[in-house]
Amino acid sequence: MVYITSWDEFVDQSVQLFRVDPDSTRYYMKYRHCDGKLILKVTDNKECLKFKTDQAQDAKKMEKLNNIFFTLMSRGPNVNISEVTGKEHSEAQLLKKGRGRKQ
Repeated sequence: MVYITSWDEFVDQSVQLFRVDPDSTRYYMKYRHCDGKLILKVTDNKECLKFKTDQAQDAKKMEKLNNIFFTLMSRGPNVNISEVTGKEHSEAQLLKKGRGRKQ
C-alpha cells in the first residue's frame, strides 16, 4: 500500500478502479484529529490506492471525490463524470460575459 502523492492521479486511478469492478470496490476515509491528517483509501481487495494529506484545502477536493463516487454508484459506472467535476461548467462560465445591468 503505497500512498499516491498527486491528487489528480489518485482520483483518476480511483475512478478507473471503480469502473472495472463496481461491486467489490470500497471507498474509505479516515480523519485523525490528533495529527490533523486525512487518509483516503480505495480498494477492490486486489489493488489498494491511498492518499494522505494534512492540508485543509484538500477537504473541498475530498467533497468533489465523494460526489463523483455518489454519481458513479447511483447512475452506474459508465456515466460521464464531467458534469460532477465541474470542468465543463467552469468552461461555460468563462463564455458568459457580465451578469449585471446592461448599460
